[in-house]
Amino acid sequence: MTAQLLTALVVFVLASFVGFEVINKVPPTLHTPLMSGANAISGIAVVGALLIAGGTDWHQLTVILGLIAVILAMVNVVGGFVVTDRMLQMFKKKEAKS
Repeated sequence: MTAQLLTALVVFVLASFVGFEVINKVPPTLHTPLMSGANAISGIAVVGALLIAGGTDWHQLTVILGLIAVILAMVNVVGGFVVTDRMLQMFKKKEAKS
């Protein structure tokens, strides 16, 4: 195992633990407003995943992990927009039925 791969794995594991703890500490009442703000961060993750998947280093593992990252980040972006749209629909005035 190379030093670069070992460093990347350590960063990934630490980021996973920190992300899990941060998300667990968010109360349910704040989850929906924070989801709309997190869409920008997920968009950056999509760009980063595309750069990794389509970079000049065409190792099969890199392309597979990049593709998985693109898919998961896009699911997060689309889900965030769906949740935000549902939240905004709650604040619209209902039209009177004629």
